[in-house]
Amino acid sequence: MKDNGIHENLIEILDYKLCGELPNPFVFENGEAVKTKEDWAKRREEIYETTINLQYGKMPPKPEFLEVEPICLGGIGSPSSYRITTGTRANPLSFIMYVYKANASELAPAVVTGDLCFKYAFDKEYINTFIDNGINLVLFNRTELAPDVAGYNIDGLKSGTNEKEFAKEVLGRLTNEGTTGPLKKTYPDYDFGSVAAWAWGYSRCVDALEILGNVDMDTIVFTGHSRGGKAAALAGAVDERAAIVNPNASCSGGYGSYRIKIKAKTESGEIEESEPLSNIYRHFPTWLGSGMKKYIDKEQEIPFDSHYLKALVAPRVLFVSEAASDIMANPVGSYQTTEAASEVFKFLGCEQNLIWYFRKGDHYQNYEDIAQLVNVIKHFKEGKELNQNFFRKPFGEMPEAFSWKCPK
Repeated sequence: MKDNGIHENLIEILDYKLCGELPNPFVFENGEAVKTKEDWAKRREEIYETTINLQYGKMPPKPEFLEVEPICLGGIGSPSSYRITTGTRANPLSFIMYVYKANASELAPAVVTGDLCFKYAFDKEYINTFIDNGINLVLFNRTELAPDVAGYNIDGLKSGTNEKEFAKEVLGRLTNEGTTGPLKKTYPDYDFGSVAAWAWGYSRCVDALEILGNVDMDTIVFTGHSRGGKAAALAGAVDERAAIVNPNASCSGGYGSYRIKIKAKTESGEIEESEPLSNIYRHFPTWLGSGMKKYIDKEQEIPFDSHYLKALVAPRVLFVSEAASDIMANPVGSYQTTEAASEVFKFLGCEQNLIWYFRKGDHYQNYEDIAQLVNVIKHFKEGKELNQNFFRKPFGEMPEAFSWKCPK
C-alpha cells in the first residue's frame, strides 16, 4: 500500500483543554495499588462497573435461547441471509444477519459489523476487500434492536410532510421514554441505552456463527463506524470471543475522550471542535445510560475515560482507526487515551496487540480503513507485516494527559 501522507503538520490544533488528568487504572477504588496480574483481574471488575454499567446502562443479559434459520443462501460475492430469533421465550425478538462468504477453501476469519443501516455497507469495494482477502463479512442492522432517530436527521426532511411530523413524534417519544424498540420490549426491566442494545446484537451474531459452524471462531473481529463504532467498542469490551476489536471514528462515548477537548483546523482549512458529552444528550438522548447526564459540563468528575474502555479489550487485539480531519471524533483525545491504554497492554505483556492508525480525510469508514483492518487480521492470523501507514500522527506533540505508568 502506498504512503497515505500522514505527517505531524497535517492539522493544526488551535485549542487544547485537559479537564483533569486521565484516571489511573492501576489504583483500586479503595486507594490500593494494582501490583500483579491477579490484582488486575479484580480491578477490571471495578472498571467494568463504571465504564460499562454507568456509561451505557446495565447490559441486557444473555438470552434464554437463540435459534438461527437460513432464509436465502448465496455463493461467493452474494450474501446468505439468516433469521436470528432470540431473547426470552415470553418476549422473543428476531433480526436478520447477512454473511458474505470469503473466497477461501477453509474456515476463514469473520468481521462482524452492525452498520447495515449505513450506505457503505452495500458498497462492492467495501465488501470485496474482505471476501477477496479470505475474510467473511457478517452484517446486521443494529437499528432493528433499538431505533436511531436524531434531531438533525429530521431537519433534513421536507417540511410539511407526514414523514417529518411522524419522525418528530418518534423522537419526542424516545426522549421522554428513553430507549425503545424490540430489545427493550424483551428486557423492560433493564435500564440500557441504545448503544448497549446494538452491542448485544454483535454477541448474538457470534452465537449464530457458532451454531452455523461456517467461520473460524478463533478470529472473530468486531468493527463499526461512528455510533456503530461505539457499539463495536462496547461489544468488544464485554464479549471476549472477539479476537480483534476495531471501532472506527467512534467519537465521544466511544474511543474519543471526555476530559480532552480540542479545536482544530482541518486539512481543508475548516475550524471544528470535538464532540462534548452534552452533544450526545442534545441530539441522541437514548444512546448512553441515564447516569451519565449528571456529568455534562463536569467531565473531570467522570470516574473513567475511554482508555478504560480500551483497556478492557486487553490482552486481545485492539485496533483504533481514526481520520486526521475528523475533529468531532477528537483525534487528539483518541490518541492520548490510546497511549494511556497502552500502559495496561504493557502491564499484561501484550503491548504488541495495541495498534492505531490515522488516514487523511474526515468522518467515514472507507476502503482504506478496511484495507488496514485486513492488514491487521492477516498480521495476527498469518504473520504478515504491518504496512508503513500505522503509528503515524497527523499533529505534533501535545501536553501530557497522564503522569502515571504501569507497575513494574
